[in-house]
Amino acid sequence: MSNTAALLAFVRDELTALADPEKAAPMAAYMKTEQPFYGVQAGPRRRIAAEAARRLPPARREDYEAGVLALWEQPHREEKYIAIAWAREHPAFVEYDSLPLYEMMIRDGAWWDLVDEIAIHLVGTVLRVDPDRTWPVIDRYARDGNLWLRRTALICQNRMGARVDHRRLFAYCLAMAVEKDLFIQKAIGWALREYSYTNPEAVQGFLQFHRDELPGLSHREGSKRLRKLGLM
Repeated sequence: MSNTAALLAFVRDELTALADPEKAAPMAAYMKTEQPFYGVQAGPRRRIAAEAARRLPPARREDYEAGVLALWEQPHREEKYIAIAWAREHPAFVEYDSLPLYEMMIRDGAWWDLVDEIAIHLVGTVLRVDPDRTWPVIDRYARDGNLWLRRTALICQNRMGARVDHRRLFAYCLAMAVEKDLFIQKAIGWALREYSYTNPEAVQGFLQFHRDELPGLSHREGSKRLRKLGLM
């Protein structure tokens, strides 16, 4: 049995053993998807991914991509979640050359529960470790016709703290401020709120100066922490 086949078999067996049909339907309803669920929640999924990574680590990039794709292409939602988690378990391969794989997953996943994890924990990690090569890719995402790639450009810095490129972040927010899609409006607010933990004064100034340009939802979300601090 190949490493990829063994990975699929292990994950499928573990999910099947933990399947809870009473939870499966509500989980699908919450995610507004017709994709079936096993009914396995986040904690057990993380443990499965970690154990699969320990037992069946990829030796080469080809093995890494094959494993992620094989899990991603399975019929249940949890297998997609585990594809992302398993990808994160191998930081040596979370690098610039993996961006085409992650972009495919973002385009194909096209929903917040999948895209946000990829954006922050995979694309964001690549950006942090290899910014010079990755920023042009993120700039392209910010102009892309696919709203999930645009959302990725907004939120991929959400765990970068003082390393956030605030000029780019603010430019992306202003460029997308005209959009009516709630997933973009909320992403603008989320990204600004996250950065306000690191640089509240910069976010305060941005929100005040551009108040009339930003959607109300984005402004409210972005200023939540600032209001708690008495800065707004």
